[in-house]
Amino acid sequence: MLNLPLNQIATAIYGKVNATEEELASNILGVITDSRLHSTEKNPLFFALQGPVHNGHHFIADLITKGVRYFVISDKKFISNDAAFILVSDTTKALQQLAAYVRQQFNYPVVGITGSNGKTIAKEWLYDLLEHDLKIVRNPKSYNSQVGVPLSVLLMDRSYELGIFEAGISQPGEMQNLEKVIQPELGILTNIGDAHQEFFTSVEQKLDEKLLLFRNAKKLVCRIDDPIVESTVKAFCHANNVEPVFWSTKNKKTAIHFEVEKKATNTELVARYKAKKYSFEIPFNDESAIENACHCFAAIVALEKDPERFLSRFRQLQQVAMRLEIKQGNHQNILINDYYNSDLNSLSIALSVLMQQAGEKQEKVIILSDIQQTGLPLPELYSRVNNLLKKWRIDRLVGIGKDISANREQFKINSEFYRDILDFESRFSRYSIQNSAILIKGARQFRFERISGLLQQKAHQTVLEISLNALVHNLNIFRGLLKPKTKIMVMVKAFSYGSGDVEIARLLQFQKVDYLAVAVADEGVQLRKAGIHLPIIVMNPERDSFQNMFDHRLEPNLYSTDLVKEFVDAISTTNILEFPVHLKIDTGMNRLGLKTDAEISTSVGLLTNSNRVKLHSVFSHLAGSDDENLDDYTREQFERFEQFTKFIAERIPYSFDRHILNSAGIERFPNKQFEMVRLGIGLYGVSQTGLPLENIGTLKSTVSQVKTIQSGETVGYNRKGEVKDESKIAIVPIGYADGIDRKLGNKNGTAFINSKTVPIIGNICMDMLMLDVSAVKVEAGDRVELFGPNITVTEVAEKAGTIPYEILTGISQRVKRVYLQE
Repeated sequence: MLNLPLNQIATAIYGKVNATEEELASNILGVITDSRLHSTEKNPLFFALQGPVHNGHHFIADLITKGVRYFVISDKKFISNDAAFILVSDTTKALQQLAAYVRQQFNYPVVGITGSNGKTIAKEWLYDLLEHDLKIVRNPKSYNSQVGVPLSVLLMDRSYELGIFEAGISQPGEMQNLEKVIQPELGILTNIGDAHQEFFTSVEQKLDEKLLLFRNAKKLVCRIDDPIVESTVKAFCHANNVEPVFWSTKNKKTAIHFEVEKKATNTELVARYKAKKYSFEIPFNDESAIENACHCFAAIVALEKDPERFLSRFRQLQQVAMRLEIKQGNHQNILINDYYNSDLNSLSIALSVLMQQAGEKQEKVIILSDIQQTGLPLPELYSRVNNLLKKWRIDRLVGIGKDISANREQFKINSEFYRDILDFESRFSRYSIQNSAILIKGARQFRFERISGLLQQKAHQTVLEISLNALVHNLNIFRGLLKPKTKIMVMVKAFSYGSGDVEIARLLQFQKVDYLAVAVADEGVQLRKAGIHLPIIVMNPERDSFQNMFDHRLEPNLYSTDLVKEFVDAISTTNILEFPVHLKIDTGMNRLGLKTDAEISTSVGLLTNSNRVKLHSVFSHLAGSDDENLDDYTREQFERFEQFTKFIAERIPYSFDRHILNSAGIERFPNKQFEMVRLGIGLYGVSQTGLPLENIGTLKSTVSQVKTIQSGETVGYNRKGEVKDESKIAIVPIGYADGIDRKLGNKNGTAFINSKTVPIIGNICMDMLMLDVSAVKVEAGDRVELFGPNITVTEVAEKAGTIPYEILTGISQRVKRVYLQE
């Protein structure tokens, strides 16, 4: 872990210092780049990173008030006498320089891993195989970016004996920065696929860029079954004097040759190396798992370890859950599952998610396994864990493992301890935790997924996975189109377009959006009860809901003169002053809204004559912002909106916000941002102009049964699914009651299974549908994608003759939502 005086850091990053002598001598014990994680490090140094959307400099004043005193900045106007500052030209580059400096202080071996696919799996499996022999430092999760890699390398200290770091790049010019940070002695090149290919002119260019990580390495592990990879990597190794450790499943002349025999649920491998034969087994049979296992075997050879000692450990390899899962638990609990690893840094990350998702009135509980591979004496380690839990205001600890139990005296919060998972299952009462946010955090060998199974609310085979990282990515893409002062209102009505309300709202609150919008007051009340304190506008307020709106400070959209009068009359009987309200103007959508000068004048008069209300915004809705054929009409709407808002501004003695742009409008008419915009479908991954948005939702199910039917037989109701040849049919437990449109039946719609797209055959039933899987090897239990990364929501909507909104909002709430976060 970092432990350097500030003046030494300033020298390492070539910075200009603005600090006292006492501050220069202060030891810095951690680095942070996210202002929300200021409490995770003791005596931290904040790097004010700048990107296309966020500027870390804007959070400096807030961090100073919270006690942070040391900053690396690139804009000298933020220097003050309230803290110590190091001024550099580029804060991201400075972070990388500091990590490179720290890396040079240690001479134990470091493994560098890159490729298009498999980096994290290879890193984690190699760690699992070697952890009983060596103390290892590695990236938390998939921290493999230009920022993630230096933060990972800064975890190095003298207690470790091996480093394993993965590096990911998305465009040319990035890897040379990461090579200076990692400086690997041994390299592993994993599968080269299509990820981020849009930024490279060819696969060869991407391969050349990735190989830069290994230009000063001693050895390189690589599979050479692909001719392009073989020729390129051989030339690279020769030119850079790197010893190749090549392996193959085809070429018996490589250093290591593998023979592969797939079974139903596992794979038997035989590795031939230096005239010796090594037989081992992995509990997987997919190609990617086989390849990653072979990479790990080759790395063990390259590290000059005896492969024989590790063969039995391959059988114990587990799936790597690379993302946190957030799901509903029983007894009004929220579960945050993290079975990835258990170390101090990943614990800090998981605790930040717990804080983000916990409601204000929810108890915060952590179920925690032994912390491993820290190199610290156990009393000191668990004292640090206790301090971390106290900083994040954790209410209750459930510790599982012999080490954490033996050090129970270090914990000063409400705690209970169990020897192992069996002890927990036999003695723990699931009813003892209610209305809580529960973080389940443990190393993979503790099998904490069993705990999640005890506490989760639903266990259906069909789930809608929501990527919170993708949602934040999409939010930032739209933020990048806006002026810095433009506010963002996010539409979370209709269960956040089917994605879930409370979890999405909590994330948006954490991301500091300005407003949320719901359809009816009940939706807003639910958010308030979950601890959402952002301003919330109710788009369709009902007269019977006014008292609820007063009680929970939900702001009404007043769209008619009658509604304005009724709301003003209702609030006049209270003691409330300046309650925020919003006026909707109809500029041509011809739905809700004030349409005439007389309606607007009367409504404004009612508002100005009462001190009980205050107009916060005036808005309108575009009828065809996504259709360039309607652009003239859209411009007419803009003109009418500006006329109406000018008319209102002349009669209101204070300023108010204006907003008319929806998602498509933000993309196509950014010059009409006014003071605020409304982001809806774009947040959920649908773009009108080809923005690089990410899919946030994946609807998945599982094959219940596979059967063979003969020529002339039919599938499903009304015998619509007739087959001409012998066919294999997979039955999947999802139907129109779950939100699958019946128009997708009879080979109109498709599903994705085992890397193949297959047609839906026959009529879709209430609770199931059938797939023609004749061309694919499929077994009961195989996963099925209905939409997601391989079948877009837009494609599904086109086949159903509708729009993406309907597909997303139509997914039934009986389908379990699982939220994933890196």
